[in-house]
Amino acid sequence: MKAVGVIVEYNPFHNGHAFHLQAARQASEADVVIAVMSGDFLQRGEPALVSKWSRAKMALLGGVDIIFELPYRFATQKAKTFANGAVSILDAAGCEFLCFGSESGDLTSFLRTIDYLEEQKASYNEYIKSMMNTGVSYPKALSLSFQQLADSENHLDLTKPNNILGFQYIKAIKQLESSITPLTVQRKNADYHDEHFASETIASATSIRKALFSSENGKNSIDKFIPETTHQLLQKYYNDYGIFHQWENYWSLLQFRLLQTSPEELRENYEMEEGLEYRFIASAIESNSFQEFMQKIKTKRYTWTRLQRTCVHILTNAKKTEMASVSEKATYLRLLGMTKNGKKYLNTRKNHFSLPLVSRLSSYKQKEISLDIKASRIYSLAVPNHHQSELLNQEYKQPPIYIE
Repeated sequence: MKAVGVIVEYNPFHNGHAFHLQAARQASEADVVIAVMSGDFLQRGEPALVSKWSRAKMALLGGVDIIFELPYRFATQKAKTFANGAVSILDAAGCEFLCFGSESGDLTSFLRTIDYLEEQKASYNEYIKSMMNTGVSYPKALSLSFQQLADSENHLDLTKPNNILGFQYIKAIKQLESSITPLTVQRKNADYHDEHFASETIASATSIRKALFSSENGKNSIDKFIPETTHQLLQKYYNDYGIFHQWENYWSLLQFRLLQTSPEELRENYEMEEGLEYRFIASAIESNSFQEFMQKIKTKRYTWTRLQRTCVHILTNAKKTEMASVSEKATYLRLLGMTKNGKKYLNTRKNHFSLPLVSRLSSYKQKEISLDIKASRIYSLAVPNHHQSELLNQEYKQPPIYIE
């Protein structure tokens, strides 16, 4: 059986994702679609709208055959580390192809740009260093440096978020010496960060989440942009737990962590650098909400996303020592779910996987998975008290989801 991989967050699964899966199958002529999906905290430093189990079920009902969790230590990182972890999982699971959405839609431009930057590596690094010295953020320095070097007509536009991720996916394939063949499809209608609905049936996950949180009628206003199965699972999650997760649900927990931790202890958390600990503590004292706190700590040097990721690491107490030991490859395959077709693939191929397959936490004792467990426990604290134990225990008791 031939497998195509996708790297996703599904926050939540929507019509654009369904289009991507259909295009991935068509372009690769694969028998199976394998998804690597972030867990309960995401690459932009945010809690997922609903739990990884609910999102995994959306994915399986939407066209994915097998879904593995992208471990916390990759899922909450910059694009390069995120990509390395995800690609290593797809490679270990025997994927022949990786299909990603991009603003470009042209694989040649990705390959040309990667080769060009390799040729211009010394100059590129000098530009980056020079830009960083002006006080801009690292992602901004990368973008400005590339603009200084390359003409936009013949190279990839690296100001676009999905182009950036796709660029890192292909670099990861090369770096890991994987035999995976990359494929790309152009994103339809909605840009990644669009906050407003831009078409009749396709909308960004950002705009869908904004609609959910903006009004009493939010759940109804997104119906035409999501499959019916997603609608049903969102409604069930809300009925079961009473919330959709967002940062404000965790503000009191984050504020407590900041106010009861010394600057010296806080400095040990991952991505806490250059005296940010003092700014975080001072702002926590003066802020009444997460939004207000973020506005106080935002600087020219650090992006909103980078600061949110730092907040996630404070919330989960992820230490520099824990995260610094992260290898460029994943060390396990955490199975969240499968379809009948996916189960067939696993039964025929799992003995050839280059990483251990984890279907139950009780059967896997390695310390690398401890951050995933801790992150899921912290995630569950946002729901009302009488539902917390259900989510807390789900991490250990929930078997992989199976869809006939």
